[in-house]
Amino acid sequence: MAAGGLAGLLPAQTQLEYALLDADTAQEKENLVYQYLKKMDSRERDLAVPELGGDLQWLNTEGPISLHKDLYGKVVVLDFFTYCCINCLHLLPDLHALEHQYSDKDGLIIVGVHSAKFPNEKVLDNIKSAVLRYNIVHPVVNDADATLWHELEVSCWPTLVILGPRGNMLFSLVGEGHREKLFLFTSMTLKFYKERGQIKDNNIGIKLYRDSLPPSPLLFPGKVTVDNSGERLVIADTGHHRILVTQKNGQILHTVGGPNSGRRDGRFSEAAFNSPQGIAIKNNVIYVADTENHLIRKIDLELEVVTTVAGIGIQGVDKEGGAKAEEQPISSPWDVVFGNSISGTQEDDVLWIAMAGIHQVWALMLEGGKLPKGSDLKKGVCLRFAGSGNEENRNNAYPHKAGFAQPSGLSLASEEPWNCLFVADSESSTVRTISLKDGAVKHLVGGERDPLNLFAFGDVDGAGINAKLQHPLGVTWDKKRKLLYVADSYNHKIKVVDPKMKNCATLAGTGEASNVIGSSFTQSTFNEPGGLCVEESGRLMYVADTNNHQIKVLDLETKILSMALPILHPEACDVPDNLPVQKAKITNLPKLPKSAPNVQLPSLTVAPGQTIQFLLKLTLPPDSKLNEEAPNSWFITAEDNTWLLQGQCLSGEIKDVSCQTIIPFQLPRSCLSAEAILAIKACLYYCSKGSSACMMKGISFSQPLQIGGTNQGLTQIELIHAFLTN
Repeated sequence: MAAGGLAGLLPAQTQLEYALLDADTAQEKENLVYQYLKKMDSRERDLAVPELGGDLQWLNTEGPISLHKDLYGKVVVLDFFTYCCINCLHLLPDLHALEHQYSDKDGLIIVGVHSAKFPNEKVLDNIKSAVLRYNIVHPVVNDADATLWHELEVSCWPTLVILGPRGNMLFSLVGEGHREKLFLFTSMTLKFYKERGQIKDNNIGIKLYRDSLPPSPLLFPGKVTVDNSGERLVIADTGHHRILVTQKNGQILHTVGGPNSGRRDGRFSEAAFNSPQGIAIKNNVIYVADTENHLIRKIDLELEVVTTVAGIGIQGVDKEGGAKAEEQPISSPWDVVFGNSISGTQEDDVLWIAMAGIHQVWALMLEGGKLPKGSDLKKGVCLRFAGSGNEENRNNAYPHKAGFAQPSGLSLASEEPWNCLFVADSESSTVRTISLKDGAVKHLVGGERDPLNLFAFGDVDGAGINAKLQHPLGVTWDKKRKLLYVADSYNHKIKVVDPKMKNCATLAGTGEASNVIGSSFTQSTFNEPGGLCVEESGRLMYVADTNNHQIKVLDLETKILSMALPILHPEACDVPDNLPVQKAKITNLPKLPKSAPNVQLPSLTVAPGQTIQFLLKLTLPPDSKLNEEAPNSWFITAEDNTWLLQGQCLSGEIKDVSCQTIIPFQLPRSCLSAEAILAIKACLYYCSKGSSACMMKGISFSQPLQIGGTNQGLTQIELIHAFLTN
């Protein structure tokens, strides 16, 4: 039992901390720590850490680990963390650096003790996702009931506890920002016990969770936005450390950065990001919240160049700002959105920033102008707009006196009577508003009245304070309907808020963390959706379904959730974007057998620029299996209307007939005819299970198109066929 928990360390360590403040040289500091260790080691009774329960779930290991058996002879750093907490995330680079310097062979092991704040964080699968998302490579134990937390009387996240080789507590470090002490205490502990022959160099069975995962086109996409035309999407592919610009059918136009993290400006192929989140696009310029680099980046799609416009690449602690943006340290920016100053002559002359790392909302002046309750500011200045920097749920008429708790999503409603920023304030589980007239910060939904209570979460539809959310990460304003949509991330739902009545209701999701495409919004499921956006027309909503590694498309008029947006690489397509179709490419497509049936589909009325998804579902005869080595494929032709095929992906593989294949198609914006016929064809090779015979079968679907009228957004057409005989 830990006698007195961490409190037992307090007298001696406090004395050490004061002595270290007076020490001038590294040698003096090392001597002080060495003498402290001698004193702690000679105690009559160790401050021992209790054994972890044998029934706890472990990640990144080959099996459960015993502190007193497997880790005997090791210096152990226990990291008490919860994956929602920005301060815990700020500590991870320090731990990465420490485990890079000392391995288990050197006698050091870091163990993450996950002690959940939110109920959703107790679920092992969600912790797995966080371990992967934040590249945690040391063992992590899911202490869902916070047993060790309570035994040691830990009081806040993050807390580090350094143990000697007998499981004896030696040091604790509370909060972030103790890198120098962490390295000093750890290195001296290793030295002290190595001299006494008590450090063992045996390996610990590490088995990284990330090594067991298949590749995915997207990895933990955090945010998504759509340009004003509705034709281009911008996706923060956070886990791949890159930004994707795609057509609305998912075909990639630009890949910027990735797949590894880094910090580099330059051409798209050279640029590097580190877990980018928020994105905002206007014309051919994209601003990016480069979260773990603590930077704001600018992507110029015409010049194909990335530059840094704010931040110095080091986590900032300044809570006022006011310097030139490229000289101003900032901290974990999580979202960005364009807005207008109150005196500026240009539209979108401010970039609002959700500065999650210091619990504030900042402004980057893209032009000279004035902010509410502020003075005139020069172009290029970056400064705090709202939030004291204290982690609170505090509303106030004066923006600097208000308090936020890890603001993670922003959306602007510039029209009257709103004229405000909506803020997804994740750690207070609220949505708040900031007036762009006078800067007043007000409550909209969620949380409770006590500004210091950050535990007022739940999943309750209702009005104002009676509504409950759980760690919402994203918000988006629907100009057409005057409604706000919320990514209620830890409830795995999309919610809709009427800001006039303060009503909050579930729009989509069941509350279960899974990946089901249902026949309606309320039968479909998500897994920690982190961001969302609505196109200008108000028809389609795009959701970054983060832990499902997908962008989901919701039709707000039909209330149908479509399949996840397919991410199509240009190199997988036969026709490059915006280039004429080459006849040579068409002749390379496979020819169907003469026996292939031709299915005539009903005529479809479409508009220029409209997106169609063909959902191909083919069934093989009984006792047959697909020959996976053969070139099973779909392809599109339009014999008398080749203009239809410009910029399209003309063919693709069919890898699995047990699930439907999505074939995206977008009509050109300029159509040369009011009528056309599109042919969607499939060619399969399959074998009878009872023999070695292999067949080739084909099917063709003819889709007549009537072109005219208004764009109806995404249209889905099912292509179903069963091959009956071998």
